[in-house]
Amino acid sequence: MPILYTAKASATGGRAGHAASDNSVLDVTLTVPKELGGDGATGTNPEQLFAAGYSACFLGALKFVAGKEKVKIPDDATVTTTVGIGPREDGTGFYISPSVSVSLPGIDRETGEKLVAAAHIVCPYSHALRTSTEVSAKLA
Repeated sequence: MPILYTAKASATGGRAGHAASDNSVLDVTLTVPKELGGDGATGTNPEQLFAAGYSACFLGALKFVAGKEKVKIPDDATVTTTVGIGPREDGTGFYISPSVSVSLPGIDRETGEKLVAAAHIVCPYSHALRTSTEVSAKLA
C-alpha cells in the first residue's frame, strides 16, 4: 500500500527537552510530570502528545465512517483520549494504556455505538495498537 503522507518530528533532551516537526508547526517544550519524578514545570509530554494525536485521528475516522452511513457528526462532538503510563510487569520497560471516550450530542446511543466501533476499526492509531505493527528503530 502506498504511503499518502509522512510526518516527521525530532526530539532532543528526552522527556525534559524539546520536540518539533520538520516544518516547525509543532514546537513544544517537554517536561517530566511530577508523577514520573519531574518537577512539574510547564510543558507537555509524550503521553499528552499521543493523546492529542489519537483523539484527532479517531474523530477523523468517526467522521469518515459516519459519512459512509450518511450520518452527520455534530460540530460539538469530542473525542477524549486518556493515556496512562507505567512499568511493565516483566521489569524491562514501560507500557502505555490508552482509552478513548466519544461524545456525540444529538446522536442516539445505538447509532453512536455502531459509529464508534466502526471508527475503532478504521483509525490507524487503534489499528496499530491492536495489531503487531512493525516499527523500524535504527541508528541514523
